[in-house]
Amino acid sequence: MITKETWIRGWKNGIDAVWELAKVVIPLTVVIAILKEVGWLGWLANRMEPLMSVLGLPGEAALAIVIGYFVNIYSAIAVILAIDLTVRQVTIVAVMISICHGIFLESAITSKTGVKAWPLALMRMGVSILAGLGINWFF
Repeated sequence: MITKETWIRGWKNGIDAVWELAKVVIPLTVVIAILKEVGWLGWLANRMEPLMSVLGLPGEAALAIVIGYFVNIYSAIAVILAIDLTVRQVTIVAVMISICHGIFLESAITSKTGVKAWPLALMRMGVSILAGLGINWFF
């Protein structure tokens, strides 16, 4: 039976979850916006443009992909919000990050199961890039 205490506990857990996400997403969004204004994001974008163009993405998307791969999905979302991407580009980045995210954390968990972490991490990165290439080709 759903009681008043259940609703209160649910609201508290929901607010706690939002707060945990906000502690990551908001500061990262601000940092990316500052990097964009200072010109460092443009510098990075120019360096990554040739590689990212193969995936149909602007150079700035490299930051979202790297952060998604090595930090977590929520941090990558913060970067995506801070840069201008089309729906097609967001789809490519989202699929790539969905396949390969949080490599350090997930590699640590994977190694506890007896599976070698690095080959699996490299495979996930490779499949992620292949998926990005496939979506870019398809659209």
